[in-house]
Amino acid sequence: MDPDQNQPPHLPLVPHRGFNLISGLHDPGEVDLISRLQLRDSDLFIVTYPKSGTIWMQQIMLLLEARGDVSAVGSSRSNAELVPWIEVKDNSQAFMRAPSPRMCVTHLLHHFLPLDLSQRKGKVIYVARNPKDVLVSYYHFHKVANMLETPKSFDDFFEKFLRGEVFGCSWFEHIKNWYSHKDEMNMLVVMYEEMIQDLRSAIKRISMFLGKELTEEQLASMVKHSTFSTMRKNPQANYEQVSGELLSHHLGRFMRKGTVGDWKNHFSVAQNQRFDQLFQREMKEFPLSFIWDMKDLQ
Repeated sequence: MDPDQNQPPHLPLVPHRGFNLISGLHDPGEVDLISRLQLRDSDLFIVTYPKSGTIWMQQIMLLLEARGDVSAVGSSRSNAELVPWIEVKDNSQAFMRAPSPRMCVTHLLHHFLPLDLSQRKGKVIYVARNPKDVLVSYYHFHKVANMLETPKSFDDFFEKFLRGEVFGCSWFEHIKNWYSHKDEMNMLVVMYEEMIQDLRSAIKRISMFLGKELTEEQLASMVKHSTFSTMRKNPQANYEQVSGELLSHHLGRFMRKGTVGDWKNHFSVAQNQRFDQLFQREMKEFPLSFIWDMKDLQ
Protein backbone atom coordinates (compact mmCIF):
# COMPACT_ATOMS: atom_id res chain seq x y z
CA MET A 1 0.00 0.00 0.00
CA ASP A 2 1.20 3.48 -0.84
CA PRO A 3 2.00 5.17 2.52
CA ASP A 4 0.65 8.42 1.13
CA GLN A 5 -2.82 6.86 0.93
CA ASN A 6 -3.11 7.29 4.70
CA GLN A 7 -2.46 11.02 4.39
CA PRO A 8 -5.36 13.48 4.06
CA PRO A 9 -5.42 15.20 0.64
CA HIS A 10 -3.63 18.52 0.62
CA LEU A 11 -5.49 21.73 -0.11
CA PRO A 12 -4.68 23.31 -3.49
CA LEU A 13 -2.99 26.68 -3.76
CA VAL A 14 -5.08 29.55 -5.10
CA PRO A 15 -3.09 32.32 -6.85
CA HIS A 16 -4.55 35.69 -5.86
CA ARG A 17 -3.08 39.11 -6.63
CA GLY A 18 0.49 37.85 -6.75
CA PHE A 19 0.20 35.59 -3.72
CA ASN A 20 -0.64 31.90 -3.27
CA LEU A 21 -3.44 31.36 -0.79
CA ILE A 22 -4.54 27.93 0.46
CA SER A 23 -7.98 26.79 -0.61
CA GLY A 24 -10.17 26.05 2.39
CA LEU A 25 -8.02 28.01 4.84
CA HIS A 26 -8.24 31.37 3.08
CA ASP A 27 -11.06 33.15 1.33
CA PRO A 28 -9.82 35.60 -1.34
CA GLY A 29 -12.78 37.91 -0.74
CA GLU A 30 -12.09 38.08 2.98
CA VAL A 31 -8.38 38.61 2.37
CA ASP A 32 -9.16 41.57 0.12
CA LEU A 33 -11.18 43.21 2.92
CA ILE A 34 -8.19 43.26 5.28
CA SER A 35 -6.82 46.39 3.59
CA ARG A 36 -9.93 48.32 4.68
CA LEU A 37 -9.69 47.50 8.38
CA GLN A 38 -9.53 50.54 10.63
CA LEU A 39 -6.52 50.39 12.92
CA ARG A 40 -5.69 51.63 16.39
CA ASP A 41 -2.28 52.96 17.35
CA SER A 42 -1.73 49.93 19.62
CA ASP A 43 -2.33 47.34 16.85
CA LEU A 44 0.58 45.08 15.97
CA PHE A 45 1.18 43.01 12.83
CA ILE A 46 3.96 40.41 12.87
CA VAL A 47 4.91 39.72 9.26
CA THR A 48 6.97 36.75 8.12
CA TYR A 49 7.59 34.54 5.16
CA PRO A 50 6.65 30.98 6.24
CA LYS A 51 9.18 29.25 8.52
CA SER A 52 10.94 32.45 9.51
CA GLY A 53 10.21 32.68 13.22
CA THR A 54 6.47 33.34 13.36
CA ILE A 55 5.69 31.23 16.42
CA TRP A 56 8.83 32.49 18.13
CA MET A 57 7.53 36.04 17.78
CA GLN A 58 4.05 35.00 18.94
CA GLN A 59 5.63 33.79 22.19
CA ILE A 60 7.74 36.91 22.60
CA MET A 61 4.76 39.22 22.04
CA LEU A 62 2.58 37.42 24.58
CA LEU A 63 5.37 37.47 27.15
CA LEU A 64 6.10 41.12 26.44
CA GLU A 65 2.47 42.04 27.02
CA ALA A 66 2.64 40.10 30.32
CA ARG A 67 5.98 41.76 31.23
CA GLY A 68 7.66 38.36 31.36
CA ASP A 69 5.10 36.80 33.70
CA VAL A 70 4.70 33.35 32.15
CA SER A 71 1.79 32.52 34.49
CA ALA A 72 -0.16 35.39 32.95
CA VAL A 73 0.42 33.94 29.49
CA GLY A 74 -0.64 30.45 30.56
CA SER A 75 -3.96 29.68 28.97
CA SER A 76 -6.10 26.89 27.64
CA ARG A 77 -5.79 28.69 24.31
CA SER A 78 -2.71 28.20 22.15
CA ASN A 79 -0.43 31.02 21.05
CA ALA A 80 -1.88 30.61 17.56
CA GLU A 81 -5.31 31.49 18.93
CA LEU A 82 -4.03 34.38 21.07
CA VAL A 83 -1.97 35.89 18.22
CA PRO A 84 -3.80 34.53 15.14
CA TRP A 85 -3.12 34.61 11.41
CA ILE A 86 -5.27 37.46 10.13
CA GLU A 87 -5.61 35.92 6.65
CA VAL A 88 -7.25 32.71 7.89
CA LYS A 89 -11.03 32.59 7.40
CA ASP A 90 -13.04 34.69 9.89
CA ASN A 91 -9.91 35.90 11.71
CA SER A 92 -9.95 39.45 10.35
CA GLN A 93 -13.40 40.05 11.81
CA ALA A 94 -12.33 38.48 15.10
CA PHE A 95 -9.35 40.86 15.07
CA MET A 96 -11.69 43.84 14.74
CA ARG A 97 -13.78 42.67 17.71
CA ALA A 98 -10.75 42.02 19.94
CA PRO A 99 -9.80 44.39 22.77
CA SER A 100 -6.60 46.39 22.60
CA PRO A 101 -3.80 45.68 22.21
CA ARG A 102 -4.74 43.67 19.11
CA MET A 103 -1.96 41.42 17.80
CA CYS A 104 -1.84 39.15 14.79
CA VAL A 105 0.62 37.42 12.49
CA THR A 106 0.52 37.23 8.72
CA HIS A 107 2.40 35.85 5.73
CA LEU A 108 0.62 38.21 3.33
CA LEU A 109 2.31 40.72 1.05
CA HIS A 110 2.22 44.43 1.84
CA HIS A 111 -0.62 45.34 -0.51
CA PHE A 112 -3.08 43.09 1.37
CA LEU A 113 -2.53 44.77 4.75
CA PRO A 114 -4.57 47.71 6.12
CA LEU A 115 -4.04 51.01 4.33
CA ASP A 116 -4.01 52.65 7.76
CA LEU A 117 -0.46 51.33 8.24
CA SER A 118 0.75 53.93 5.74
CA GLN A 119 -0.86 56.56 7.97
CA ARG A 120 1.46 55.30 10.73
CA LYS A 121 -1.37 53.75 12.68
CA GLY A 122 -0.35 50.48 14.29
CA LYS A 123 3.06 48.86 14.01
CA VAL A 124 4.72 46.12 11.97
CA ILE A 125 7.52 43.77 12.97
CA TYR A 126 8.98 41.97 9.97
CA VAL A 127 11.05 38.89 10.84
CA ALA A 128 13.52 37.79 8.17
CA ARG A 129 15.49 34.53 8.08
CA ASN A 130 18.22 33.44 5.69
CA PRO A 131 16.38 31.87 2.75
CA LYS A 132 18.47 28.70 2.52
CA ASP A 133 17.38 27.65 6.00
CA VAL A 134 13.84 28.81 5.23
CA LEU A 135 13.78 26.48 2.23
CA VAL A 136 14.94 23.48 4.28
CA SER A 137 12.57 24.18 7.15
CA TYR A 138 9.69 24.66 4.72
CA TYR A 139 10.53 21.37 3.00
CA HIS A 140 10.26 19.48 6.29
CA PHE A 141 7.11 21.38 7.23
CA HIS A 142 5.45 20.23 4.03
CA LYS A 143 5.85 16.64 5.23
CA VAL A 144 3.92 17.41 8.44
CA ALA A 145 1.36 19.97 7.26
CA ASN A 146 -1.65 18.14 5.84
CA MET A 147 -2.91 21.24 4.06
CA LEU A 148 0.28 21.41 1.95
CA GLU A 149 1.48 19.09 -0.79
CA THR A 150 3.92 16.41 0.39
CA PRO A 151 7.17 16.99 -1.56
CA LYS A 152 8.18 14.29 -4.03
CA SER A 153 11.81 14.94 -3.06
CA PHE A 154 14.04 17.69 -1.74
CA ASP A 155 15.25 18.41 -5.28
CA ASP A 156 11.67 18.83 -6.48
CA PHE A 157 10.82 21.16 -3.59
CA PHE A 158 14.01 23.15 -4.18
CA GLU A 159 12.84 23.94 -7.71
CA LYS A 160 9.31 24.86 -6.59
CA PHE A 161 10.67 27.16 -3.89
CA LEU A 162 12.90 28.96 -6.39
CA ARG A 163 9.94 29.39 -8.75
CA GLY A 164 7.71 30.63 -5.91
CA GLU A 165 5.25 27.77 -6.42
CA VAL A 166 4.56 27.40 -2.69
CA PHE A 167 2.25 29.07 -0.18
CA GLY A 168 3.68 32.54 0.27
CA CYS A 169 5.08 32.63 -3.26
CA SER A 170 8.67 33.76 -3.81
CA TRP A 171 10.79 34.45 -0.73
CA PHE A 172 12.61 37.13 -2.72
CA GLU A 173 9.41 38.89 -3.74
CA HIS A 174 8.07 38.72 -0.18
CA ILE A 175 11.03 40.36 1.51
CA LYS A 176 11.52 42.94 -1.25
CA ASN A 177 7.82 43.77 -1.23
CA TRP A 178 7.88 44.57 2.48
CA TYR A 179 11.36 46.10 2.72
CA SER A 180 10.60 48.58 -0.06
CA HIS A 181 7.72 49.99 2.05
CA LYS A 182 9.46 50.01 5.42
CA ASP A 183 9.83 53.80 5.59
CA GLU A 184 6.12 54.37 4.97
CA MET A 185 5.03 52.88 8.29
CA ASN A 186 6.09 52.12 11.84
CA MET A 187 8.11 49.03 10.95
CA LEU A 188 10.94 47.16 12.66
CA VAL A 189 13.00 44.54 10.84
CA VAL A 190 14.25 41.73 13.08
CA MET A 191 16.60 39.01 11.84
CA TYR A 192 15.94 35.43 12.92
CA GLU A 193 19.68 34.80 13.27
CA GLU A 194 20.01 37.93 15.40
CA MET A 195 17.50 36.37 17.82
CA ILE A 196 19.54 33.17 17.97
CA GLN A 197 22.78 35.08 18.43
CA ASP A 198 21.60 37.43 21.19
CA LEU A 199 17.97 36.94 22.19
CA ARG A 200 18.26 39.37 25.08
CA SER A 201 19.34 42.26 22.84
CA ALA A 202 16.70 41.40 20.25
CA ILE A 203 13.93 41.44 22.87
CA LYS A 204 15.22 44.77 24.23
CA ARG A 205 15.10 46.25 20.72
CA ILE A 206 11.57 44.94 20.18
CA SER A 207 10.36 46.26 23.54
CA MET A 208 11.84 49.69 22.82
CA PHE A 209 10.14 49.76 19.41
CA LEU A 210 6.80 48.99 21.07
CA GLY A 211 7.39 51.49 23.88
CA LYS A 212 7.35 48.88 26.63
CA GLU A 213 9.88 49.21 29.43
CA LEU A 214 11.14 46.04 31.10
CA THR A 215 13.01 45.58 34.35
CA GLU A 216 16.07 43.34 34.27
CA GLU A 217 14.05 40.64 36.02
CA GLN A 218 11.23 40.85 33.47
CA LEU A 219 13.72 40.78 30.61
CA ALA A 220 15.48 37.73 32.04
CA SER A 221 12.14 35.91 32.36
CA MET A 222 11.25 36.77 28.78
CA VAL A 223 14.55 35.41 27.50
CA LYS A 224 14.20 32.23 29.57
CA HIS A 225 10.73 31.44 28.29
CA SER A 226 11.42 32.44 24.68
CA THR A 227 14.33 30.09 23.96
CA PHE A 228 13.80 27.36 21.39
CA SER A 229 14.42 24.58 23.90
CA THR A 230 11.89 25.99 26.39
CA MET A 231 9.24 26.63 23.76
CA ARG A 232 9.71 23.14 22.31
CA LYS A 233 8.50 21.72 25.66
CA ASN A 234 5.58 24.16 25.94
CA PRO A 235 2.35 22.74 24.41
CA GLN A 236 0.88 26.22 24.20
CA ALA A 237 3.78 27.40 22.04
CA ASN A 238 4.97 24.30 20.16
CA TYR A 239 1.75 23.69 18.20
CA GLU A 240 1.22 20.20 19.62
CA GLN A 241 -2.32 21.39 20.40
CA VAL A 242 -3.04 21.96 16.72
CA SER A 243 -5.56 19.50 15.29
CA GLY A 244 -4.29 16.31 13.68
CA GLU A 245 -6.39 17.29 10.68
CA LEU A 246 -3.94 20.10 10.01
CA LEU A 247 -0.65 18.65 11.28
CA SER A 248 0.46 15.01 11.22
CA HIS A 249 2.32 15.14 14.53
CA HIS A 250 3.51 11.52 14.15
CA LEU A 251 5.50 12.49 11.05
CA GLY A 252 7.60 15.19 12.68
CA ARG A 253 7.66 18.13 15.06
CA PHE A 254 6.47 21.59 14.11
CA MET A 255 9.47 22.98 16.01
CA ARG A 256 12.24 20.92 14.42
CA LYS A 257 15.71 22.45 14.90
CA GLY A 258 15.55 26.23 15.00
CA THR A 259 19.19 26.50 14.05
CA VAL A 260 21.38 28.25 11.47
CA GLY A 261 23.09 26.45 8.60
CA ASP A 262 20.96 23.29 8.32
CA TRP A 263 20.84 23.95 4.58
CA LYS A 264 24.38 22.53 4.39
CA ASN A 265 22.91 19.11 5.19
CA HIS A 266 20.56 19.32 2.22
CA PHE A 267 21.93 21.51 -0.59
CA SER A 268 24.15 19.98 -3.24
CA VAL A 269 27.12 22.02 -4.43
CA ALA A 270 25.29 22.80 -7.67
CA GLN A 271 22.13 23.84 -5.82
CA ASN A 272 24.11 26.11 -3.53
CA GLN A 273 25.80 27.79 -6.50
CA ARG A 274 22.47 28.32 -8.23
CA PHE A 275 20.92 29.74 -5.07
CA ASP A 276 23.84 32.11 -4.50
CA GLN A 277 23.58 33.39 -8.06
CA LEU A 278 19.85 33.94 -7.71
CA PHE A 279 20.30 35.66 -4.35
CA GLN A 280 22.95 38.03 -5.73
CA ARG A 281 20.75 38.91 -8.70
CA GLU A 282 17.52 39.38 -6.75
CA MET A 283 18.92 41.15 -3.69
CA LYS A 284 21.59 43.39 -5.19
CA GLU A 285 19.56 46.56 -4.54
CA PHE A 286 18.46 45.56 -1.04
CA PRO A 287 21.08 46.13 1.69
CA LEU A 288 20.15 43.17 3.87
CA SER A 289 22.89 40.89 5.14
CA PHE A 290 22.20 37.37 6.39
CA ILE A 291 24.06 34.91 8.56
CA TRP A 292 24.35 31.57 6.77
CA ASP A 293 26.28 29.42 9.25
CA MET A 294 26.43 28.86 13.01
CA LYS A 295 30.15 29.60 13.04
CA ASP A 296 29.36 33.13 11.83
CA LEU A 297 27.34 33.74 14.98
CA GLN A 298 30.40 33.70 17.18
